[in-house]
Amino acid sequence: MPRSRTVLIAFLVVTAANLLANATGGGLALLLTKPLLMPLLAAYLWRVSAERAARPDRLLLAALAFATGGDVALMIDGTGWFLAGMACFLGTHLCYLAAFTRHGAATALRRTPLVAVPLGYAVLTVVALTWMWAGLTDVGLAVPVAGYAIALAAMASTAATQGWRVGLGAALFLGSDLLIAAGVAEVAQPPGAPVLVMATYAAGQALIVTGLAARLGAPPQAPVTPATAPATP
Repeated sequence: MPRSRTVLIAFLVVTAANLLANATGGGLALLLTKPLLMPLLAAYLWRVSAERAARPDRLLLAALAFATGGDVALMIDGTGWFLAGMACFLGTHLCYLAAFTRHGAATALRRTPLVAVPLGYAVLTVVALTWMWAGLTDVGLAVPVAGYAIALAAMASTAATQGWRVGLGAALFLGSDLLIAAGVAEVAQPPGAPVLVMATYAAGQALIVTGLAARLGAPPQAPVTPATAPATP
């Protein structure tokens, strides 16, 4: 079994342990598992890159490093730590945004049907912020969350150009952050919210990383020339 697959299995096991801890209120298990999630995805990206004789994308590694910082910051109570976590995840989104743009996202979003994706995320962002604005204002987070939401929507829009797996991963990531914001604004708290937040977050990040890793080392398609074209009967 390739080492990259072993690392990915370890990520899935730690994710399952984290979700169980969230469901049962296991404080120590949460402290032990959450900070390991993104480093394991980074290790997977590093290993799969080595196996395919490719360089790991530094922007993706930076995104996962920022996400690790965000995970740790959000484990600590307090508005200051929440803002620190938001700043770290803003770094994650900006790194992903730069990576997707480097792979042609800006051009792809000008074509149908993808041209509708940014519009859809923009509408979702405006509706969500309008719904939560009063609650976010009460806790002094309306403006920071609004700025963060714009970056998140831009990241999700560009992710849609990178294949279904990356696009779905970004949408799940956005959904996870929406659940967190709704809880902070106290406008909604669905049953099992901590489990839903971590499940959508972990799945989203895994889909983004594995979706991009799947393209590593792929040989470019050679154009068909008269010399290489198959002979006709």
